[in-house]
Amino acid sequence: MAKTRTASLSCELAVVGGGPAGLATALLAARSGLKTVLAAPKARPDHRTFALMAGAVRMLQRLGAWEPLLPQSAPLRRLRIIDDTGRLLRAPTVEFDAGEIGLDAFAWNFPAAPLSEVLGELVSKEANVTWLGGVMSSCVAGPEGCDLVLDDGTAIHANVVAAADGRGSLCREAAGIPVETWRYPQTAIVTTIAHDRDHMDVSTEFHRRTGPFTLVPLPGKLSSVVMAETPEGAQRLCELDDAGLAREIERRSHRLLGAVSIAGPRGAFPLTGLLPKVFSKNRVALIGEAGHVVPPIGAQGLNLGLRDAAMLVECLSQSGDTDAALALYDRRRRGDVVSRATAIDVLNRSLLSDLVPAQAVRALGLYAIARIEPLRRRIMSEGVAPGGGYTPAIMQPDPEPDEDGLSLAV
Repeated sequence: MAKTRTASLSCELAVVGGGPAGLATALLAARSGLKTVLAAPKARPDHRTFALMAGAVRMLQRLGAWEPLLPQSAPLRRLRIIDDTGRLLRAPTVEFDAGEIGLDAFAWNFPAAPLSEVLGELVSKEANVTWLGGVMSSCVAGPEGCDLVLDDGTAIHANVVAAADGRGSLCREAAGIPVETWRYPQTAIVTTIAHDRDHMDVSTEFHRRTGPFTLVPLPGKLSSVVMAETPEGAQRLCELDDAGLAREIERRSHRLLGAVSIAGPRGAFPLTGLLPKVFSKNRVALIGEAGHVVPPIGAQGLNLGLRDAAMLVECLSQSGDTDAALALYDRRRRGDVVSRATAIDVLNRSLLSDLVPAQAVRALGLYAIARIEPLRRRIMSEGVAPGGGYTPAIMQPDPEPDEDGLSLAV
């Protein structure tokens, strides 16, 4: 990793943004032989947890990033959906077992901070990456490449920019990529709890009138919690002390995990959505939340971002024509991202709707999933990997189990 600031740099790929998706893009690009610059300050503390699915885990294994994360992760071997809306038309409880589709687990859940630390350490060891800690202050994007200037005056000319600079992406704006954004009448509250009972590697999602309330396993008798509430309801929850919040979580979970206590910091953020009109333009490719923002339902956010990273680097490294590679990236990401964003949006809005037809459709859909085995397997397989589109090679399963014994074949 280069330590010396240079007045002007030139590279094949400049990655702007140092979240997990940006770090993964830089690491993949360097190992694919692309001369890479990473423009990102040190990551800020992140108290979220992420549930990474099989394809993302395969990629981390092959990058050498999974082994140090494994002790801090918990497998999600079963998923349970419980209708807790209290409405007249209620859906049956649905359970999904990873073994039905040949998986050891649907996903592995772990804190965000270790993932950034591990990826950052690997990036810092790559000779093909120049990691600059400055913040981008300007970006000029065009059909022949992009010119970036950092806040310390460093200038970078890049053949391609991977915009991993978040939902308010300056790179996306510079490229002239329009987006559609929307808001939900919800705020999500996240925290970590300790509990008396073993979660048994089961992730439970209660469907409530204000949105999902989800308990996701962590190692030992710990779970991460995501609660979707009205803004007013979220404010009331945020004003509770730890004991009061723990009691509310016990009530909402029907004491499924027994007595609980708050075991980590809490956060709150409004739920929004974002989709771009295109995923690349003027030599800028969108990565992570620069290209998609979805509610925290189904653990899709970071999994989509890591597929962005793998897909962009694969397209660039396999084609000598930059414009053709970026056009291919746009086509391949569109179906995966748009289909999942649409499904999440429909499910979330169906929980909020008081219209009887909407409630009936949701209840009948979950009833069919619970009762029709081929449909349930299809839904599970599609949830963990894009069945209708192309999966980057680094995320595809090996014909044999991995060395650590994890069965990752879909």
